Amino acid sequence: MTGTERGSDFSRLSRRIAEAGLLKRRPGYYTARFATVGALFIAAWVAFFALGDSWWQLAVAAFLAVLFGQIALLAHDLAHRQVFRTRKPTEIAGLLVGNLGIGLSYGWWMDKHTRHHANPNHEELDPDVAPDILVWSQRQAKASAGLPRFIGRWQAVLFFPLLTLEGLNLHVSGFRALRSPTLKRRGLEATLLITHVAAYLAAVFLVLSPAKALVFIAVHQGLWGVYMGSIFAPNHKGMPTLSGDERPDFLRKQVLTSRNVRGGRVIDVAMGGLNYQIEHHLFPSMPTPHLRRAQPIVRDYCAEIGVSYHETGLLASYGEALRHMHKVGEPLR
Repeated sequence: MTGTERGSDFSRLSRRIAEAGLLKRRPGYYTARFATVGALFIAAWVAFFALGDSWWQLAVAAFLAVLFGQIALLAHDLAHRQVFRTRKPTEIAGLLVGNLGIGLSYGWWMDKHTRHHANPNHEELDPDVAPDILVWSQRQAKASAGLPRFIGRWQAVLFFPLLTLEGLNLHVSGFRALRSPTLKRRGLEATLLITHVAAYLAAVFLVLSPAKALVFIAVHQGLWGVYMGSIFAPNHKGMPTLSGDERPDFLRKQVLTSRNVRGGRVIDVAMGGLNYQIEHHLFPSMPTPHLRRAQPIVRDYCAEIGVSYHETGLLASYGEALRHMHKVGEPLR
């Protein structure tokens, strides 16, 4: 099959998806989802102030960790234009829920995530598989130095403990991005990020004793990091990586590097639809509730054209990712 013929595979699939009406907006769904998450977010902070200086606040911290993850998923859908068709309301909502709501730089994350979607699991082009602290291929492991080389030996064992720092990493990365001249609206992003941090710390230290405040922050930010990592790790970790001039056509590049996670409605809600990672990568602007309906169309089409389509359970997906990370670190042991 020639490259031109391969390139037409996605067009045929896209027509089937469009004919099924799966690319249409779902304003009612997103209105209800934003309202629900927003109401729970407000309720959590009301409970926080009502409880006062109590160790029961750790339950609120855990609940807020989940809500921060759900808000991040809403920011994700906004960045992919799943909610609004036009740029301006998308950007306003993204800055409000991202920067102000959870202290996550919307502009920084959108740029990073866009580059990931363009070249998923490409070692030189996908920022999500850059050897920052962890290594994702034996080639990266052999070339590593410093912290990645030290951690890479036992990165499979350290992966979930390290996720407790991911929330802090997201905050720090947002502030570091403010130095980049390519970040649009740096002043506004900075103002919203600083407002979030100031309001968050003021609330925590005014209501709680210093010791409780520090534990609250550790539990909240740590669990948020674990939740975020648990959502995104199953999607590509342990799937084939690309390097150099390896550039399959669009459909194969997205399908072969992605993994779906099987599960019911609970998994759908917990992972924000990203358990349908293959469908999401093929159609990033597809509203979340349509991904479940798109799956059998995409899966059957991949079988029809002979493209491997990988899906597994949630725990099995973590197992695949961790086994891959352990194997990758082998040259360092």
